[in-house]
Amino acid sequence: MIILDSDVLIEIYDKESVLGDRLVTELENSREEYLTTPINIHEVFYSLLKYAGKSEYVEQFPTLPFTGDDALLSAKLAYSCEKVGNPVEKEDCMIAAIAINNNAKIFTLNRKHFDRFKEFGLKLFD
Repeated sequence: MIILDSDVLIEIYDKESVLGDRLVTELENSREEYLTTPINIHEVFYSLLKYAGKSEYVEQFPTLPFTGDDALLSAKLAYSCEKVGNPVEKEDCMIAAIAINNNAKIFTLNRKHFDRFKEFGLKLFD
């Protein structure tokens, strides 16, 4: 199972993006199920409304829920990073927690946002 990060979704939704076309091909070749999270839907939907004035049906994209277990793990991830002087966006912690708890890989174009969570069991889609 693959979770698509916001940057990947934005490229895919951009009909003129050559990179988006390549990302879709990579996903199709993986033969794995792919979806996203409610946090990513929020980020993409907000950006589309703000910059494009439309939603492009992003609200219909399949998602994994954010559960109580995800909330607890995301708080632990945020605290662990903060404790060592490596503050992180709370949204990234929430997305990482969903992926870890669902044994899913994250497909992102900004790996540095998520590399720090590998020690907690996060896997990235290559």
